Amino acid sequence: MSAKTKKTPAKKPNPTKAAHQEKLPEGRTWVFTDGACSGNPGPGGWGSIILRPDGWVKELGGGEKSTTNNRMEILAVISAVETLNENEKIQVFTDSQYVIRGITEWLQNWMAKGWVNSQGESIANQDLWSELATVIEGRNIIWTYIRGHSGVPGNERADEIAVAFSKGQSPDLYESSLDGYTVSIQSLEGNGKASKKNKSKAPGVYLSLVNGVLQRHSSWKECEQRVRGQSGARFRKALSKTEEDQILRDWGLPSS
Repeated sequence: MSAKTKKTPAKKPNPTKAAHQEKLPEGRTWVFTDGACSGNPGPGGWGSIILRPDGWVKELGGGEKSTTNNRMEILAVISAVETLNENEKIQVFTDSQYVIRGITEWLQNWMAKGWVNSQGESIANQDLWSELATVIEGRNIIWTYIRGHSGVPGNERADEIAVAFSKGQSPDLYESSLDGYTVSIQSLEGNGKASKKNKSKAPGVYLSLVNGVLQRHSSWKECEQRVRGQSGARFRKALSKTEEDQILRDWGLPSS
């Protein structure tokens, strides 16, 4: 695996850029991760972006000549989280259902059963899952799924880094103040293209929080399927962006 981090001197704030940037996350470090692979297996890459509450941004990335997309997704999370302080509150944003479900639904059972699945077969990528389990142990982490390629700036940039490394390139990786960063990483809003039809059918959005993982749903049926039978699950409907932000604050999560 190759990796590259280039420190970039902080730049003076750009008024045009600052106009579309939102407030910093409150008390919790944001981490955006993504993986890419050509051939699966084939040459792959991973990318991560860290945004601390004090406005410090750090990009990470690396690649391998022969790997899979799932391995790159896991490695992106490992590489970012292990650089953070153990007492740091973290929120990880990923477009990988494999990572989200692996951590929140499967990991504990895998470990309890000696790293075999329900069919008694060895777990794929056990080496990385074991490493990830060690890295996240005892940490305060919220796991959040975001739809890939939906225009969320942090996810799009993480994907750019991952793809570049999968192609054997060495992109410049930013590490400096948010003032000089050209990505609107504080925005969790996508371009709206993937959800435009749903928005026209019904106003508002349903929010669910299960095992620390926040998800947004376009219908109550979808939300209900996720929370039913889940101990400690939380769910609410928000009719506006302001109401959604208030619900997230009530749940102890940063508003988007």
